[in-house]
Order: sequence, then structure tokens, then C-alpha cells
Amino acid sequence: MIRNGNKIQIGIAMVLFFMVIAPVFAQNEDLFMAGNDFYKNGKYQEAVEKYLQVSENGEQSPALYYNLANSYYKLNQIAPSIYYYEKALSLDPDDEDIQNNLTYAKNMTVDAIDVMPQTGVDKLVENVIGRLSYNTWAVLSIAFMVLFVVLFLLYYFSRYQLKKRFYFAISALSLIASLSSLGFAFNQHGIAQSNNPAIVFAKETSVMSEPNMGSEEVFLLHEGTKVNVMNTLGEWKKIKLADGKIGWIPSSEIKEIKDI
Repeated sequence: MIRNGNKIQIGIAMVLFFMVIAPVFAQNEDLFMAGNDFYKNGKYQEAVEKYLQVSENGEQSPALYYNLANSYYKLNQIAPSIYYYEKALSLDPDDEDIQNNLTYAKNMTVDAIDVMPQTGVDKLVENVIGRLSYNTWAVLSIAFMVLFVVLFLLYYFSRYQLKKRFYFAISALSLIASLSSLGFAFNQHGIAQSNNPAIVFAKETSVMSEPNMGSEEVFLLHEGTKVNVMNTLGEWKKIKLADGKIGWIPSSEIKEIKDI
């Protein structure tokens, strides 16, 4: 009786959930299509408003952010266009249209920042380890560990010396691969945690040596420039540029790309 009651409660909960969520999906679809119509008719501000309503309803997708970025680009609003291209790219890193349009938008920025040259280790991490996310490396680590266990059992119970050697060698390689994948997963997780990009939204802002306006100005930044947030102290953010420069900027002057 209790189990049947639980099933009824779960069923009711699921019905109520779909009753609440279904209209939201339908509303988002209508708003998105309305935004597309406005964009096609050259009404870019109206398109932005519709797309933002979809975003405020909790929707996240490369298509939504891409269309938002395109609309802002048409309005010559550099910072929000780059911001939403970056958000779209974070969800779909291999999309060539997003990559190309982001490049066009970046050409409109004032600041020219040189990227620091990579060391041999950094290149190895990016070209080999960086090809997969930490989640993928973690899954591979588990898969190799399962393979190691299976092969070790085959080695242990095998009666033939030649097969025992084969199973032992492959199991040892599987163990090494598992531990290596685990190490790569931790490495990528650390990089992901330290990578907190943001876009400068202020037309022009001073970056200070300390988190207060009375400190020394170390350099200027302009709208659309991408920075990496290293730390937060009150209403200030410690940022780092691609060329290695570091300073403090008011939190209100930038907008972080990752959803907090």
C-alpha cells in the first residue's frame, strides 16, 4: 500500500512539473521566434529584448547566445556582442560561425593585447591534454581501471604462461593509462577552475595596482576586452590579461562569462 502511494505521489508530482514547465518551453519558443522575426526585419533592439526574455526564463543555448550577439553586433554594441559570442562558444567550441563572428567583433575593440608565448609544457597541455575536458579524462580513467581489473583477473586465472605474460603486460599498460588519465583530469579541472573569463563593459576604465581608487593606475582598458578574473575583494576584481598584466578593476566595469 505504501509503495503504491509513493507511486501515485510521484505521478502527481510529474504531472504538476510538466504542467508548470511546458508553458515555459512554449513561451520561450514563441519569444525566440519573435526575436528571429525582428532580426530579419532589421529591428535589432526589439530582437535583443525578445532574446533576453528567453535568457531570463533560464534558457541557455548556443543558438540563443549567438543570435543575441549578432543583434548587439548590428547595433554596434561591442561589449555585449563579444560577451554573448563568448557564451555561445563556451557551449559549442567547434562552431565555425561563432568563431568567425567573434573574430569580427574583436576587430572592433580598441585594446591590442599580445598573447604570452607558450612554453613547451603549456603547448603539450593545450595540444594533447587540453583536447579533452576533465570529465572525459575522468571517464577514461574509470574505463582503463575497469579494463585493468578484467585483464588482471584473466592473468591471475590463466593457466598458460604465454597468455599470463600478455594479460599482465596489457593490464599494466591499462593501469598506467588509468592513472595518467586521472592526472590529466585533475590538471584540466584545475585549469577550468582558474579560468574565469570576463568582458569589459565600460567604455574606458582604469586598472589599479590595488583594490582602491587611491592606488596607482597601471593601465587602461576599453569595452570588449577579455580578461581573466583571478580574485574578488569587496567591489573589486583582480584581473589578468593575455599578455600577463595584472591589476584591480571595479566589479561593475566587467561582466563574467561563466554563470555563477
